[in-house]
Amino acid sequence: MKTTVYKKLLFAFITLGSWLSGYSQQYPDSLIKYLEIAAKNNPAVLQKFSEYQAALQKVPQAGSLSDPELSLGVFLKPMELVNGNQVADIRLMQMFPWFGVLRNAKDEMSFMANAKFELFRDSKLQVFYDVQRTWYELYKIHKDISISEKNIEILKIIERLALVRFKSASLENPGTSQQSSASSSVSTGGTATGGSGMQTMGGSQGNTGSSGSNQASSMQTGTMGTSAGSFGLAEIYRIQIESGDLENNIALLKNQQNSIIANFNTYLNRPVTSPVFTYVNLTSDSLEFELTAVRDSMLAHNPMLGMLDFEKQSLEAREKMVTRMGYPMIGIGLNYSMIGKSDMSTSSMNGKDMIMPMAVFTLPVYRKKYTAMQKEAELLKAATSENWQATANSLQSEYYQAVLLYEDSRRRVKLYENQYQLASKSLDLMLKSFSTSSSGLTDVLRVRQQTLDYELKQVEAVADLNTAIAWLRRLGNLEIGGNRWK
Repeated sequence: MKTTVYKKLLFAFITLGSWLSGYSQQYPDSLIKYLEIAAKNNPAVLQKFSEYQAALQKVPQAGSLSDPELSLGVFLKPMELVNGNQVADIRLMQMFPWFGVLRNAKDEMSFMANAKFELFRDSKLQVFYDVQRTWYELYKIHKDISISEKNIEILKIIERLALVRFKSASLENPGTSQQSSASSSVSTGGTATGGSGMQTMGGSQGNTGSSGSNQASSMQTGTMGTSAGSFGLAEIYRIQIESGDLENNIALLKNQQNSIIANFNTYLNRPVTSPVFTYVNLTSDSLEFELTAVRDSMLAHNPMLGMLDFEKQSLEAREKMVTRMGYPMIGIGLNYSMIGKSDMSTSSMNGKDMIMPMAVFTLPVYRKKYTAMQKEAELLKAATSENWQATANSLQSEYYQAVLLYEDSRRRVKLYENQYQLASKSLDLMLKSFSTSSSGLTDVLRVRQQTLDYELKQVEAVADLNTAIAWLRRLGNLEIGGNRWK
């Protein structure tokens, strides 16, 4: 029955590998292709598979009898007997354990081999999950770099618009100063050609007041022009600061990208500098199964729980084996004595060899070691049961963490998609208003930052959603499917 289960599991892995291979032919640089490479080349997976194959070799060892014993004794000087002279003595002995010992030993090793196979399955599923998780992290880094570069272009557009506004303000201010000085000179010339001294003095006083007001107006206009010019330069400097911060962030992201690529390539067992491709846009994956199905499948088919189940069955077989080892062992043998003829014997048996069947029984009188072996098997079985429960509790906790990430990511995908659309429309309107000098730079930069944040959060939400689905598949031991990339 266990052999049938093993064959079904092995067939499932072969089918999955064939499916991955066929799917990767259509998408040579896809995530499916990377999963196929990891399944074939990952050292941890290959190690577990080699350990499983080695464990299979213990099954025939445990189920075999001990080697027969052959002893040969030769007399340097023939032993004189009544019926001749004994030349040599040959003995062949085979020991047989008590009934059921070999069968239980073979069952123990078979269950241990099945436990190794479950470890191999768990290692493969873990590598699949690690490849997907790291690939999604790399996708987020790529999109972050792309979005930052796009925002640098937007800042350059805003900088050109701010420069146009600054030049326009610089051209307007000199014209205003010339108009003020011209009006002042005209007012002063009219008063100088007037009548009497009193009138001249009075006119001079009046014109002095008018001239003072014109000078004050000219000074105010010049101050406003200077303030406007300084504010325009401050806008340009602020944009350049924003661009510098983005360029620094891009350099930091590229360093992180190199680290993630190296980590990703280690899962594929290839040079750490090998290029890794991601797609321009990653759509949300779909969960093609119910969450309750993940929980049920997790407790029924999780490799770690399966491994502990096989270990428990192995210990039960060991307990039966050590119980029967406390019974006597039986040895069946044959003793052959070579007899040479004696000249002094007249017996009819003179010179005839002797054949003697033999039987041997062990006497297991030292019971402490057998009792201790049985107690050891019982304690190990109890420890395995506790380990199974602890692993099940840990898996359930991990399951709810994955469900939380899945539901939170679904909510964030919908929210940030809508928020990004609204922020993009608002940014377009603000840029148009800024070009017509009806809105300030602060508002434009604030909306631009909102657009950047929502686009990045949208990318992170999609990647987190797909990571959560991969996590749920890994916990539930469910097949990989339903992935859609473009």
